[in-house]
Amino acid sequence: MQCSNGNPTMLTGRPYPLGAVWDGEGVNFALFSQHATSVELCLFESPADCAGIARYRLPARTNHVWHGFLPGAGPGLLYGYRVHGPYSPHEGHRFNPNKLLIDPYARALSGNVGWDDAVHGYIRGDPSADLSFDTRDSAALVPKGIVIDPAFDWDDDRAPRTALSDTVIYECHVKGLTARHPDIPGNQRGTYLAVASDPIIAHLQGLGITAVELLPVHHALDDLPLVERGLVNYWGYSTIGFFAPYSRYATGSLGQQVVEFKSMVKGLHRAGIEVILDVVYNHTGEGDQAGPTLSFRGIDNAVYYRIRAHERRYYEDFSGCGNSLSVRHPRVLQLVMDSLRYWVEEMHVDGFRFDLATTLGRGDMGFDRWGAFFAAVQQDPVLTNVKLIAEPWDVGDGGYQVGNFPIGWSEWSDKYRSSIRAFWRGDHVSVGEMSRRLTGSSDLYELSGRGPCAGVNYVACHDGYTLHDLTCYEQKHNEANGEGNRDGDNHNLSCNWGVEGPTDDEVITACREKARRNLLGTLAFSLGVPMIAAGDELGRTQYGNNNAYCQIGDEFAVNWALTSSQQELLGFVREVLALRRELSVLRRGTHLTGQPGCAAGLPDVKWLRADGNEFTLREWHDGKRRFLGMLLHEHPEGNSDGGGADRAIQTIYVILNGDERSHRCRLPAIPEPGRWVWRVDTALTHEVGEPIGGKTLEISGQSLILLQYK
Repeated sequence: MQCSNGNPTMLTGRPYPLGAVWDGEGVNFALFSQHATSVELCLFESPADCAGIARYRLPARTNHVWHGFLPGAGPGLLYGYRVHGPYSPHEGHRFNPNKLLIDPYARALSGNVGWDDAVHGYIRGDPSADLSFDTRDSAALVPKGIVIDPAFDWDDDRAPRTALSDTVIYECHVKGLTARHPDIPGNQRGTYLAVASDPIIAHLQGLGITAVELLPVHHALDDLPLVERGLVNYWGYSTIGFFAPYSRYATGSLGQQVVEFKSMVKGLHRAGIEVILDVVYNHTGEGDQAGPTLSFRGIDNAVYYRIRAHERRYYEDFSGCGNSLSVRHPRVLQLVMDSLRYWVEEMHVDGFRFDLATTLGRGDMGFDRWGAFFAAVQQDPVLTNVKLIAEPWDVGDGGYQVGNFPIGWSEWSDKYRSSIRAFWRGDHVSVGEMSRRLTGSSDLYELSGRGPCAGVNYVACHDGYTLHDLTCYEQKHNEANGEGNRDGDNHNLSCNWGVEGPTDDEVITACREKARRNLLGTLAFSLGVPMIAAGDELGRTQYGNNNAYCQIGDEFAVNWALTSSQQELLGFVREVLALRRELSVLRRGTHLTGQPGCAAGLPDVKWLRADGNEFTLREWHDGKRRFLGMLLHEHPEGNSDGGGADRAIQTIYVILNGDERSHRCRLPAIPEPGRWVWRVDTALTHEVGEPIGGKTLEISGQSLILLQYK
């Protein structure tokens, strides 16, 4: 096809790979749409260009893939699509060629959506207005795809491939982690490059972090209701480009976000730190039937989204965000799989945390852990070698699926979070419940053949209170979100220790500081994979906001100007994570049995009362018990960390005293020569390495200790 302005003729090209791919001689364009009648490729001079510099009808269609090859085209070219077809919402079709559409396979996008009524495929107005047809052009308002040059000097970059049993995850936001760091150049703060800067890497290594888990970095939208309130979608759970790094976190020109993301990964890998992406394949940023037409809705609405069977104008919504991707359709499943492989093979990431992962396993009869998506991942030679972490729930019926994901997957353990929080704030939590959470939740994972590392343990994450606020607030304070404080969870299992918010009371302050040490110490000394939310080791606050998804202000970012108490907390976190690295008994990859299994005939775990005796069956189910001793013996021959039977047996005693009063504790008798030594005391009453002379000791109220037998 020859354009009137002298542009080259578009050749037939190839139906694969999908997207816009430069081969050195030109660019091949390929777009899937089953129900389209034709597809136009539109080229632009700049992101704000609305007229465009050329239009081509893709000349060929193979297996519902529209394709063409443009000789001479290359990196930096801006493009989008207009897709023709029926506009029939009652039948699930919402084609509108007046709307410029983002290529789902675009490797980079030019910026943010310009919110105007023209980005909607219908005439906005009354509740049934989505049945109307809007003829205004949206090209000036929609991000353009950018053809990229994939070349990058990776040098000898190698994935660290840290074993799950040795993994410590640091959940962070690109901007929130780096925006306030004084030692990062101003033009780099809040960017991919800043995450791999020397000050951040030094901090992560000092903590013993082995993997950063980045909140969404796929290109996302700032939703219209937020923009109208002067806010943004700060967390980024509103994806519109599953292959494109978010341009918001780049310092450079158009398309530079790809190079800078790769540079970040390369720098973190050089420091031995893995990169895990929080990914959102359960829905897109286009929302419900009243949302904009930006990409999938206009390309093939009836294929990409799960449509109600008898009301095809509406969407099945398992995400709470208006729509759900139809991953059970082969082409949509291909999109997700191609995206995952792209981030591993081309961008060198090391794993994924799947937001609302239950949606990905939903078939016609509900959740199926061996559904199409999980089966595809299971057999994929690329994805089976990376870390796969599920957020094991969504908001639909039967959405809570903790413990039900397939072998090879880990899961965020909200059961761990809730039980540990409840115990340390004084709620009734049974000995049996605490024992399961401290030792890797065998009740959730063992039957499916998964070990303790199937559970990702955390006491705080991006969603909810920070650790600091968990110990300072009992009521959420989300007024700044503009939703009348109705948003955010009301059940936080938090404790303010007597005063809501900041206080100068030294007694309350001391209680709060000890509570943080108790929570973080418990996390470090539990079997499973520990995850720390960025800044919790530094006392980061959101001032009681437990749903800061739309708060971009730097006051919520990690503050690196530390008070003396914050420095002490940082030192404590470094100490307990270093101890976890030292004690392989805390990093075992198999579940405990309670049975003897080593040469000394010691059981791998015993649960002891303050008097040194084991709990009775009745006591096991008693939620009023506030004292719990966990005696662990390492069985080198049964562990999965590569050790052998010739290694010395490690014995530790972890005591959780949730009572306000102190307890006189009888120490366990060990049939080997040696003595007990203090390693951790959250009450700060004993020195590390201090030996214990007698057979009993006093355990302060509301404190955690770890003793080692040497």
